[in-house]
Amino acid sequence: MLFDLRSRGRRRTVQVVYLGLAGLMALGLIGFGIGGGFGGGGLFEGLSRQTGSRGASFSSEVRSAEKRIAAHPSEAAAWAALTEADLHQASGAEYYDSNTGTYTAKGKQELQKAASAWSRYLQIEPKNPSPRIAEHMSSVFSVEALDEPAKAVEALQIVIAAKPESAALYSALAEYAYLAHNEREGDLASRKAISLAPKSKRPLLELEFEKMKKQAKGTTSTSATATSSTSAAAASSTSAAATSSTSKTGASSSTASATSTSAHNSSESRSSSATK
Repeated sequence: MLFDLRSRGRRRTVQVVYLGLAGLMALGLIGFGIGGGFGGGGLFEGLSRQTGSRGASFSSEVRSAEKRIAAHPSEAAAWAALTEADLHQASGAEYYDSNTGTYTAKGKQELQKAASAWSRYLQIEPKNPSPRIAEHMSSVFSVEALDEPAKAVEALQIVIAAKPESAALYSALAEYAYLAHNEREGDLASRKAISLAPKSKRPLLELEFEKMKKQAKGTTSTSATATSSTSAAAASSTSAAATSSTSKTGASSSTASATSTSAHNSSESRSSSATK
């Protein structure tokens, strides 16, 4: 997982990042006529519309897809079917809390199954993957779900290649690219999003993307600082050890030299006494 949320400071940083992203969407993307649906709620709502009034459990779909895979393990369509079945399963009340817009522990397990099936599907069908499933998977990899923005970027690239250009899609791509610390991809996507936005919105979007970029960078600052401090401490320790070793070597050399001189003098003294 990209973000370690065990630290209170890290959790707060991630919250700030996503508040910034939410602000971006509120400031104009919906007004562009783009639709959302890139967060956990978007995925659930999309699947709910597709499944209508069917029950929350889709275990039979999952079993059917698994049987198909057992018979045809290299069939891309079978893995696509399993991916969607797992996603449908994760949309049930047992797995997703529509009041809070979050997945339960069981829900995240189902999403992980979907992610595994999706990964296998991409291996078999790398050239023409389904943009519809890819759009759902971009939500699966959001911070509200599995928190894997690099994989969200991969999924969104599939969606963008298949759909008409839109500011929302490129904004989402920029968002996840920055969170994945892929600054180059984020810059390219943000510039494209700005170019597709209405002129009146562009200055505001530029500011929001800059904030987004800085906030995403901040998610690694704590780790980087800790690494830097550790490295400095290690370097200091190594230097101290080296100095100590040098001092000991020097002291040892001095002692040896003094001993050698003393022995030489003693030898000369003995020689002189013998001569006499």
